[in-house]
Amino acid sequence: MQAHIKLGRLFGVEIGLHYSWFLIALLIVFSLGGHFSATHPEWGSGVIWTLAILTGLLFFAALLAHELSHAVVAKARGLPVRSITLFALGGVAHIEKEAADPKTEFAMGIVGPVTSAIIGGLCLSLAWALGWPPRGTPASPLTAMLVWLGYINIALALFNMIPGFPLDGGRVLRAIIWWSTGNASRATRIAAGVGMFVAFAFIAFGILRFFGGAGFGGLWLAFIGWFLWDAARASYAQVEVPEGLRGVRVGDVMTRDCATVDAHTNLQAFVEEHLLRTGQRCFIAVERGAMAGLITPNEVKEVPRERWPKTTVAEVMRPLAQLRTIRSDTPVTEVLETMGREDINQLPVTSNGQLEGVISRGHIVRFLQTRAALNM
Repeated sequence: MQAHIKLGRLFGVEIGLHYSWFLIALLIVFSLGGHFSATHPEWGSGVIWTLAILTGLLFFAALLAHELSHAVVAKARGLPVRSITLFALGGVAHIEKEAADPKTEFAMGIVGPVTSAIIGGLCLSLAWALGWPPRGTPASPLTAMLVWLGYINIALALFNMIPGFPLDGGRVLRAIIWWSTGNASRATRIAAGVGMFVAFAFIAFGILRFFGGAGFGGLWLAFIGWFLWDAARASYAQVEVPEGLRGVRVGDVMTRDCATVDAHTNLQAFVEEHLLRTGQRCFIAVERGAMAGLITPNEVKEVPRERWPKTTVAEVMRPLAQLRTIRSDTPVTEVLETMGREDINQLPVTSNGQLEGVISRGHIVRFLQTRAALNM
């Protein structure tokens, strides 16, 4: 879930929006507009829609506070946090490493719902101080906004405490199982299994509500369930993959027969004679007999096709000095973390400044597929 629009940094964490955020933002604003129109028609359209937009923005600010609380606890526990992205179903904090102990996992899981509950409680307290519930006089726009924000944040806290991974409640459940069994992998499997059960329940209930006349509300529940199912399944896979790679080193997986291309070759010839003909995606660019850099289809795609005949590999390759290199004795699980963190698909393997080979995501996937085919 990568951010398409960057908003800035808070507490050293980059904040961004996914394109899907605009869809849910519009839905919430129109929903609030309809709600306020039905309950307070005397306010007039100008007040109603201004209030709807302001309430929607404050709701997303509360979501951001929820995710920031995760990030602050993670950083306090020594876990690097790359960014926070708001999207159609809420927000996600991109924490680059898993918790090292159940206490950290528990703290990271519980702090989000607690933050939402506190925000909800503060909003309702302010509304009460301003005269809610109304006694003989209509509620003011400010009070109505605070009441809605109070209830929605408390509902958000309760929803996130559902014990299904990867919801916050699932992380709390994982932490408790981890603490009681001492086995992080087993805890993740159980929590992810509960998460898939919860997701299936959401899907089934949403479909039943849809055919029962709930319309879009039922489909929305089913969509949330589908998203939770996919996320829980991915969390389960994140446990199984490291288990399958336990004890495996880069030298066991990498290719030593690295395809090379002259750095002075133009891109048109490179594509036709190397990329398309061999099907390989990663090539070592060689200049005067020495490795000069790395080139893949990603670099080629950055150049307009009409410029391919006049552009050389050397002009678009990633130079050797900018490449992250690894050793052949590096654990493959560490390589996967590096690739995910830096959003790269392959890494050169070197020893004493000399190229030994290249390892890519494709090599790791094929290794796992072979093991799976042999029931290993």
